[in-house]
Amino acid sequence: MGNKYAIDRDSYEPAYAQLARILSMQIAEGTYRPGDQLPSEAQLVAQFGVSPMTVRRAINLLLSRGIVSTAQGKGTFVRGLAITEATFRLQEIGEEEAGRTVRLLQATILPADERVARKLSVSTGTRVIYLRRLVSRAEGPTMYHREYLIYDPRRPVVEAELQITSLEGLFRGNSGQGLRRGDLSIEAVTLTPEEAELLGVSPGSPAFCLEHIFYDFTNRPIAWGWFICRADRFRLITRIGPDVEE
Repeated sequence: MGNKYAIDRDSYEPAYAQLARILSMQIAEGTYRPGDQLPSEAQLVAQFGVSPMTVRRAINLLLSRGIVSTAQGKGTFVRGLAITEATFRLQEIGEEEAGRTVRLLQATILPADERVARKLSVSTGTRVIYLRRLVSRAEGPTMYHREYLIYDPRRPVVEAELQITSLEGLFRGNSGQGLRRGDLSIEAVTLTPEEAELLGVSPGSPAFCLEHIFYDFTNRPIAWGWFICRADRFRLITRIGPDVEE
């Protein structure tokens, strides 16, 4: 087995990416701790047998990941952990499709009321598609999803598209063209009688509401909706700081 702290000249992975990975591992393992200064560019060039450009690209990669910071004329320093910069993964929504079932409860074309019109930036009365879905796993119902989509008669909504429930799927879309961006917000709520019945708990039980608005590449909102998630089956997962390679 090769030295995991050495640049592999036969690897398809670029040398700068290997160097960034090596430095990231050393930071994760405590070789360099928050506040410590990394070796200088000249020292890294000599230690790893790479060019100054390779070192600069590796450092820029660590900068973009928030692992290090630079001070002009002083060098590169390991950053401390900042929970405000953590990227959380919605475990239930982001999990793979295996073991998950989706039941389409309703698919209706109806006129937008004032709230829907405001969220989708359309006129009141504009026709929209209203969807209700129930997402379950082996342990039972986990999420109740309601969504309003801009109705476009030139683009039929097929059953496969109606079944999309993961955020990745919503972003990617059935056509594969993708969306420009999405705004997401999470808040704690209590379940209404309808929501509680569908999710198999008592009315007034705690839950999380994940609201989403998705935009196309002209920055126009095309979908607004929300997931009501059972509090006991909803988790936010993240890792702060660089990974340690096993």
